[in-house]
Amino acid sequence: MFAIMRTRDHVRVPPTKFNKSLEEAVLEELKEKYEGALVSMELDGRVLMGIVTAILNAEVDPVGLIIPGDGASYHKVSLEALVFTPFEREVVEGDVVSVTRAGLYVNLSVLDGFVHINQVADERVVFDTARGSLLLEESRRYVDKGDVVRARVYVTGILPGKGLRIHMTMRQPGLGKLEWLRKQER
Repeated sequence: MFAIMRTRDHVRVPPTKFNKSLEEAVLEELKEKYEGALVSMELDGRVLMGIVTAILNAEVDPVGLIIPGDGASYHKVSLEALVFTPFEREVVEGDVVSVTRAGLYVNLSVLDGFVHINQVADERVVFDTARGSLLLEESRRYVDKGDVVRARVYVTGILPGKGLRIHMTMRQPGLGKLEWLRKQER
């Protein structure tokens, strides 16, 4: 779910930050540039998409370049970033933050994943408008906002203008609402 990305870049330090230490100014610029950004990275031979959650470390070359007419200094930097990288077949847990006619939105700490109504359970599932929940018709169980669920990521992708999207299923053994799973274990 999370990985450390190591990369190199060039950072522009504007003249307004010359009153700070070089490391502090570069770290601020890196955070502004990368945190919350969608990135692709290679991990174990796979290309993964992820969202940078934090810049952990940055090593700055103290010798920078100044471009005439710009006024800023440009420095080479090696950085480490913590990246949220959901991958296919990964099992995740999270709180249901929204229940709609289409399905569930589950908080995965950095962003919400989606479970389509047809992927909630093996039995027929319908939206209960009076309660604002999903009802499993055969067992008469509900999935409500605030419930904790376990799901498996089955596809991730980029939606233009919206960013990273995560689609999940709860239709496999060991997945579903945690309250139900705990009762099955007893």
